[in-house]
Amino acid sequence: MSGSQRIGPGTFVPVVGPSGAGKDTLIRLVADTFADHSGVRFVRRLVTRPADSATEDHDSLNEAAFARMIGADDVALHWRAHGLGYAIPLIVDDWIAAGAVVIANLSRKAIPTAADRYSTVAVVNVTASPDILRARLEGRGRETGADIEERLTPVPISVPDGVELVEIVNDREPEAAARLLQGVVERHIREAVRQPAE
Repeated sequence: MSGSQRIGPGTFVPVVGPSGAGKDTLIRLVADTFADHSGVRFVRRLVTRPADSATEDHDSLNEAAFARMIGADDVALHWRAHGLGYAIPLIVDDWIAAGAVVIANLSRKAIPTAADRYSTVAVVNVTASPDILRARLEGRGRETGADIEERLTPVPISVPDGVELVEIVNDREPEAAARLLQGVVERHIREAVRQPAE
């Protein structure tokens, strides 16, 4: 998709950043705020990993099912990271087309594809200091020492022309960082209201 073929008029808000930055925590806090708002949607990802209490709330599928969905073009976005497959369900296209603000935990490598698919994209990059990231990764007990070192390797972020980038440092109480994410969502809600009716 490109140019006028991109899906709109809604806004896609990918929340990106390193493991341990607290993306899922911030998304959960903001989701509570907008629980009764029909114009704000939060994405439940598809992941080739069993669900458990220590991970995000996601829909699990095996590698064969993941490959079939990708082959059939039955997902909006997909990528692989740390040996797992991730996907954003196709229903997101409908939400964006209906004018919603849609928030999703996304990989940085999927930003260009998202920008090519949706007419308005506002990337929120959540970060924290290396010491805090390490402590959070060690605390959740899902990764080995080598995995932690890999996840702590700095990855620069860049966004395509025309894509908004908001930086949020989440190294204190998560409620403070969540308010910043909430502010991004509220601003795009207001902008959607100001758009002239077709």
